[in-house]
Amino acid sequence: MAASTVELYTGALMPLLGLGTWQSAPGEVQEAVELAIDNGYRHIDCAHIYGNEKEIGAGINSRIQKGVVKREDMFIVSKLWNHFHEQEEVKPAFMKTLTNLNLSYLDLYFMHSPMGTKLHKDQSEAVESSDVDYIDTWKEMEKLVDEGLVKAIGVSNFSVAQLERLLSACRIKPAVHQVELHPYLTQPRLVQYCKFKGIVLTAYSPLGSPERPFRRDDEPVLLDDHVVNEIGKNYGKTSAQVLLRYHVQRGVAAVPKSVTPSQIKENIQIFDFSLSEDDMITLEGLNRNWRIAKWEFDGLPNHKFYPFKED
Repeated sequence: MAASTVELYTGALMPLLGLGTWQSAPGEVQEAVELAIDNGYRHIDCAHIYGNEKEIGAGINSRIQKGVVKREDMFIVSKLWNHFHEQEEVKPAFMKTLTNLNLSYLDLYFMHSPMGTKLHKDQSEAVESSDVDYIDTWKEMEKLVDEGLVKAIGVSNFSVAQLERLLSACRIKPAVHQVELHPYLTQPRLVQYCKFKGIVLTAYSPLGSPERPFRRDDEPVLLDDHVVNEIGKNYGKTSAQVLLRYHVQRGVAAVPKSVTPSQIKENIQIFDFSLSEDDMITLEGLNRNWRIAKWEFDGLPNHKFYPFKED
């Protein structure tokens, strides 16, 4: 049986396949979480900005209360949003997430991006950059570990240079880095750097995020790629299963989002086969440095800590 977990430097085991919850609407996400847990998922990926943590928490706790799973068997992740990078806002934001999820601790807490922002005082809908340094934000996140509120902390959407700067200043090293990863965006330099530094990677949009609301009609659909499809046929697997297997076979966790029962069940059925070395190389060769999540909202490309300038 292929490995289903990866060990963090803290010694914790993180399931390599998790349920993503971005765009999972209140009213459907609780049922999706319950179904996922019933079908063996033990890793649930959340974020404050997704606006659905109360429902996710209800799903998790319903399965704990019914004895389907114990809390210590679950790996629950959430993220600090950009608006809460100021030092005095970090813990209250975390505690809000913890309250919404109705849990006593998290297994992993990410800084959602290195870019701090704030709402304009005169325009409640307007957002502007803040000058807060992500290193100062990180120091507050370290205190959450000290207090036993979270077992590990990590970052998301950081560049190699930003990781290097953080590692030179931190007291507690990031355990995980969550970034966009799939065969159209393989990020070899970042992957190699994290491996060298002992930082585990989690891939978001591992299937190419085909349902993203900002997708243009002329953009490629990774799930429809004929190379991926042909590989799947050789193993009697779907394209989604091939793409997820590609990640976990490299020790990279993946958190595909779904609220569709058949997809939730299908996505976890990836630990009963292995891709050949040639197929792994072929998938890696599909790279076109095509980034889906460019973080082009709120004027972020002009932020001094915009992470994708290295591209």
